[in-house]
Amino acid sequence: MKADRRARILATLGPASSSLEQIRALAQAGANVFRLNFSHGSHEDHAERHRLIRQVEQELGRPIGILMDLQGPKLRVGRIAGGKTTLTAGQAFRLDLDPAEGDAARANLPHPEIFAALEDGTDLLLDDGKLRLRVDRHGPDFAETTVLVGGPLSDRKGVNVPGVILPISPLTPKDRADLEFGLSLGVDWVALSFVQRPEDIVEARGLIGGRAWIMAKLEKPAAIEHLDAIVGQADGIMVARGDLGVELPPQRVPVLQQRIVRRARAAGKPVVVATQMLESMISAPVPTRAEASDVATAVYSGADAVMLSAESASGQYPVEAVTIMEHIIREVEADPSWRANLDATHSPAEANIPDAICCALRRVAGLLEPAATVAYTASGFSALRASRERPATPILALTPQPETARRLALAWGVRPVLFPEQLRESTEMIDRAAAAARQAGLAETGDTLIVIAGLPFGRSGSTNLLHIAQVS
Repeated sequence: MKADRRARILATLGPASSSLEQIRALAQAGANVFRLNFSHGSHEDHAERHRLIRQVEQELGRPIGILMDLQGPKLRVGRIAGGKTTLTAGQAFRLDLDPAEGDAARANLPHPEIFAALEDGTDLLLDDGKLRLRVDRHGPDFAETTVLVGGPLSDRKGVNVPGVILPISPLTPKDRADLEFGLSLGVDWVALSFVQRPEDIVEARGLIGGRAWIMAKLEKPAAIEHLDAIVGQADGIMVARGDLGVELPPQRVPVLQQRIVRRARAAGKPVVVATQMLESMISAPVPTRAEASDVATAVYSGADAVMLSAESASGQYPVEAVTIMEHIIREVEADPSWRANLDATHSPAEANIPDAICCALRRVAGLLEPAATVAYTASGFSALRASRERPATPILALTPQPETARRLALAWGVRPVLFPEQLRESTEMIDRAAAAARQAGLAETGDTLIVIAGLPFGRSGSTNLLHIAQVS
């Protein structure tokens, strides 16, 4: 039997990967979840991709998750006369609310919320950090700055304000319209951009309700100051390294990546490492050795999933990128030090019954080396708590809920399976678990299984049973 891969692959769809054949090929190559990037494309584009994913899901006979990624607020300067100017280090430069075209001395910044949050001495970054300004004096509608790092400045380039919490919602009117549309399609995850505080997750949940799980994208340094609270509020976490790296020195990003992954793992929340993982494969058929090591580092740290962005959305080699990522994951997971590292970075369980059961599951799996763990789960809770323990066995999650199965496609080591039958007693549960493990190719006659569940059946968060069974 082919060994089950624990880390998952999240692949972005786009112009290079929007046909039925392309989506099927990506799924067959190893993609577990597909990302719809609402910063690009029309609602019609995303609706068609959603439809094709569900068709591929039916063809392959396994749940496939769909994540919609909201654009979030985009802070940009206004128009520049002639489309472009050049700023020189040491010169004065003014930003203000005047909508007139900018020049080498000033530019429009149509965001009063930025001026309201500034302090003298604050740095402003333009064009993904290529230009840096220091605020010398400011008011409610202007900022007088000195250029620290100069260069060309074009129309509508982005603005970042590192170290400052901006008084704005992560959900723009466009995001709210996109969100309602995506939820009407039936997406499984919503990635929330521009998260700064736990209240941002609360706001989004008020709109989403239980229709999808929320993934907080950590791309603002301000979010790191509230990391534990954000992890507590969200259903999953994404380490958005590209945007995070704009506002932070590059040497800090790997350290924060490890910190975020550890916090998410400790909380039992799926965590995705994203951005520039195999970026050279946008135009090359193989990655650099540094990129392969980057993917491997995320897998060694126990991240639930690694993500492809432009590599699969607009690159020349989308299927090859997924295939290479799948091969890297398998190579790492075959290394004995991978297991040792997971054990060394494991966080103690919480003092409650579900975590006690799953903690015991981890110990039993290490001692008996069973073929698989079977987790009965309606809401996904049991499977996620089992996944948190990073047990030595694959986790077969049997659920009657299609949306739960699709959401769990992102979780480390979890193989979700739709199981619509109603169970009435524990003996029937054990028999059905053995049959499901055999059918999934995880177990054969004579193998040992661990079964976890909550009694009475169907009650969310009630994991209270662990049973060791033999497959007959």
